[in-house]
Amino acid sequence: MDFDLSEEQEDFRRAVRDFAEEVIRPRAEEMDRLEEFPLDIAKQMGELGLFGLPFPEEYGGQGADFLTFCIAVEELARIDSSMAITLEAAVGLGATPIFAEGTEDQKQRWLAPMCRGEILGAFGLTEPGGGSDAGATRTTARLEDGEWVINGSKAFITNSGTEISALCVITAVTGDEGEGRKEISAIIVPSGTPGFEVGRSYRKVGWRASDTHELSFNDCRVPEENLLGERGKGFANFLRTLDDGRIAIGALGVGLAQGCLEESVKYATERHAFNRPIAGFQAIQFKIADMKVAVETARLATYKAAWLKDRGRPYKAAASIAKLYASEVAVTSAREALQVHGGYGYMEEFPVARYYRDSKVLEIGEGTNEIQRIVIARDLGLPGTEL
Repeated sequence: MDFDLSEEQEDFRRAVRDFAEEVIRPRAEEMDRLEEFPLDIAKQMGELGLFGLPFPEEYGGQGADFLTFCIAVEELARIDSSMAITLEAAVGLGATPIFAEGTEDQKQRWLAPMCRGEILGAFGLTEPGGGSDAGATRTTARLEDGEWVINGSKAFITNSGTEISALCVITAVTGDEGEGRKEISAIIVPSGTPGFEVGRSYRKVGWRASDTHELSFNDCRVPEENLLGERGKGFANFLRTLDDGRIAIGALGVGLAQGCLEESVKYATERHAFNRPIAGFQAIQFKIADMKVAVETARLATYKAAWLKDRGRPYKAAASIAKLYASEVAVTSAREALQVHGGYGYMEEFPVARYYRDSKVLEIGEGTNEIQRIVIARDLGLPGTEL
């Protein structure tokens, strides 16, 4: 077994880390406080090629493997989760469905500019009354005179309202398969289409510099050829997309937890109490040591899931394990890092306060951790795990 990254991957990690340290870190607190999406930083990420990492060069991508993409997400999250989720959602949720299911024309029209970072795509699965029951889609699309007429709404949609948000791929009920089963298809809806409305930005606990909106569709019409993939296969295809996203969320959790670990080591070394650094007290040492163990274990689980995907091997359960464990490690690490910082950890001037707020959503997005446990139990063949 070889646990070493390639020289190219190590160089890439350093490049992304330098970018995060030099460009994102000085503005992270301000972006969070103002709750503003930093378009200029997103454009710089595009210039670095981050949005095209796992896609072929023929579409403007970098031709890298999925593990390399996860490394980028991890390094951004080490400094700021808002920028990390911007990248994760743009690649894993916005671009991947078009790469996986799109026609050549759709790839040239939408995927290529996404890879270059010129536009962002969004992924419209969750609905206001759906949550984990994503198959209970209420948004509808009927075919009329060569156009899909869409009505409904989507909730918590990342990258859907920025100045460069150009489209949202949504799921919609397009028919009835019989026996109470809905025919659910995926449809590309370009931004600015009449009847497609982007709601105001949510006020969030964390990820405040990430762009998130509710979307509504009122007799929104798009051409029939905007169908993405095979009719009736939209929900199944979106579930496969979520498997990839869960690995990337694992990487985001690893990065956030790594940031908590580093901030804790730094603070505990500098902060003195009872005439010595608090790092000299066993209570603090044990917290930081436990954090280190958890971070390393989460990284191994996440990298293994990415490795399995890159080699074309089954990875659904591994993706759920990575997402489940790394997200819980992130939450625990953020809580313990704040405790190490004491009262200062509760002040927004210290990064751990932001990490604390940013961590919780990792246990919710891309499928709640309760759903991940069901997926893992199902993989073990346990009864009663069908939803």
